[in-house]
Amino acid sequence: MQKQQPWLGKPLTDIFFILAPPFLSLAVVVCFPAIFQDNANMPDAWWVALILLIDVAHVYSTLYRTYLNKQLYNRFKPLLIGIPVLALLVGSGIYLLSGLWFWRVLAYLAVYHFVRQQYGFMRLYSRFERTPAWYRHVDQFVIYYAAIYPLLYWHLHGDRNFNWFVENEFFIAASRPALNVATAVYCAMLAVYVFKEIHYWTHFKSVNIPRIGVITGTLVSWYFGIVYFNGDLAFTLLNVVSHGIPYMALIWIFGQKEAARPESGRWLPLFFGQYGVVLFLGLIFLLAYFEEGLWDWTVWKEHRNLFSLFHQFPVALGKPALALIVPLLAVPQITHYVIDGFIWKKGQH
Repeated sequence: MQKQQPWLGKPLTDIFFILAPPFLSLAVVVCFPAIFQDNANMPDAWWVALILLIDVAHVYSTLYRTYLNKQLYNRFKPLLIGIPVLALLVGSGIYLLSGLWFWRVLAYLAVYHFVRQQYGFMRLYSRFERTPAWYRHVDQFVIYYAAIYPLLYWHLHGDRNFNWFVENEFFIAASRPALNVATAVYCAMLAVYVFKEIHYWTHFKSVNIPRIGVITGTLVSWYFGIVYFNGDLAFTLLNVVSHGIPYMALIWIFGQKEAARPESGRWLPLFFGQYGVVLFLGLIFLLAYFEEGLWDWTVWKEHRNLFSLFHQFPVALGKPALALIVPLLAVPQITHYVIDGFIWKKGQH
């Protein structure tokens, strides 16, 4: 049995930027309840911090693992060229048929990506374990159902004061009996998981801290973000911070390792050198600002004061134009959702 903790980078980096975000986010909500009492409106400062600098920026951090990484770009070149083109074509077709269905498909694709990321982190932190199969089955079920149950609650209960992207994007079908069954499974899952960890300690006299941290962090962020609290800011804080910051940290950890390899190309050493963190964050923050400025100028028009430069030339677009603009602006996140399922495969890092 592997006694050493399976950190991905330096222990403090993993702890603060991968494991701690869900717990710190919950602590903020609990310690400052007055900030989260408004269930409808998100202040601009919070929107910039959570949506612009974390949610959108983490999408662009994938660039360091793909287009700016010479070795991985060559390996995944057909996907990296084909996925954005396909996303635009398919997205435009769906939007022409129904704008709501475009956002609905995108929302469920995003949900899938968010759920799979947690499973990916758990697998990375379990990579040295040689345990009985039932241990792995329990962990796998827990990491998935920790996210699926809150989503079932959302679908079967409804009455949430927040959306993933837009109103009515999810299929809400209120059913108390179905929700009771889902809740019973959730409670049983928690009991089995606690038993499994006790059994693990009893037999192997060791604790896999980061794996437990990822699993419990997933339980915390999804349950409290969707089920327990019912406000847009609480949901966004727990959802976005718990997803975006660990992802950017993972990109940084592996980027530093790959930048030292000659085959990585000329760009990675620039962004992952001694002071590269400034360039690393600066580039993705700039791209995030530019994208959100275009979104606000052409579609949302909700943050004119933040993107006044874009609103110097007012536009009013009809559905045919939006059927091109909206999928085009969504291409980066769709590409991120899809390509992320390939670039972390075993043997690719």
